[in-house]
Amino acid sequence: MSNIILIGPILTGKSTLADILSQKLGYPRCSVDDVRWQYYEEIGYSKEKEREIRSHSGSEGVYKYWKPFEAHAVIRILQEHKEHVIDFGGGHSVYEDSELFSKVEQVLQEERNIFLILPSADKTESLQILNEREFHAINKHFVEHQSNYKLAKHIIYTKDKTPEECAEEIISLVRCGTK
Repeated sequence: MSNIILIGPILTGKSTLADILSQKLGYPRCSVDDVRWQYYEEIGYSKEKEREIRSHSGSEGVYKYWKPFEAHAVIRILQEHKEHVIDFGGGHSVYEDSELFSKVEQVLQEERNIFLILPSADKTESLQILNEREFHAINKHFVEHQSNYKLAKHIIYTKDKTPEECAEEIISLVRCGTK
């Protein structure tokens, strides 16, 4: 089997699903948010530079600064992690720069099990549900941006389902894809 990759906005339940899938399938789990900094540093990430950017350009500037590091982390994680459940951070699958998107798309091309996790097929409703959990202004961008939809091989809608039901849906799709 190949990796099971979970992408989507902040607070969609990717981490919860990754834990359940890892336990049910016996796959090791890799949370991109837990390991990203080591990969960022490989290509020159600097906390000092981030602080400077934040003071001058705010969160939007930091978001732009992180993008090349996020793409690098995705590439490196996929090189080093095979047959894992991998849950991306909310921004690790969203790229405005076409070159960065192309690099990530290329490394994910062979992965069959990429699941976009959203509350609802209705983007407005998804955003409303996510904002009720905790407001993150960037989530509107993550819900609407085409990157997630282009990268995903499947979309799992979580509204009115337990995490266990969503995990079973993912497992069923993974098993169908291996036949």
